[in-house]
Amino acid sequence: MSELIFYTNPMSRGRIVRWMLEELGEPYQTRVLDYGTTMKAPDYLALNPMGKVPAVQRGDLVVTECAAICTWLAETYPDAGLAPSVGTPERAAYLRWMFFGAGPVEAAVTARAFGFDPDSPEAAARAGWGNVDAVADALAGLLSDGRTWLLGETFSALDVYLGSQLMWGRQFDGLPPRDGFDAYLGRIAGREAAIRAREIDDALLKG
Repeated sequence: MSELIFYTNPMSRGRIVRWMLEELGEPYQTRVLDYGTTMKAPDYLALNPMGKVPAVQRGDLVVTECAAICTWLAETYPDAGLAPSVGTPERAAYLRWMFFGAGPVEAAVTARAFGFDPDSPEAAARAGWGNVDAVADALAGLLSDGRTWLLGETFSALDVYLGSQLMWGRQFDGLPPRDGFDAYLGRIAGREAAIRAREIDDALLKG
């Protein structure tokens, strides 16, 4: 199997993928790119025309977008046990909420950061995410039964990706508070792989 290369910047969504890689426990090489320079250089644009990080590469295969990367890694390294089996109810929930994170959650938190949130029933009906309160309520409903992880009692790549989105949203007030959020975020932040990932990226920030 070819070497796994991880393109990132410690001040980016690459932190999500770093955590995922640390959960896998597989070897990987990190290439840190700078905004506006190496991230927009022709050799990297050939891999990701958006000129953004993160991305992962293995041989000629390139995957971008955090949700896609986390999903692909979980399937490519099944021994880590981070993806439910195909055809199971857990798999259906896993895909549903993974795409919910990449769609409504990402859109709602970003829109709110730019000072926009649908302010009428008509506007909310047209927006794919409805409004930020609807997104927060949906996430709170997922956690309302007191489950340990997003799929129940089994940690998965969904916790890495959607959990990171929830953490990001709460950290910058992009998502309003709801019952269950703080306890869940405390659990994911305390995972050994999450701590290792933060330490690696924080050290890169310090130079």
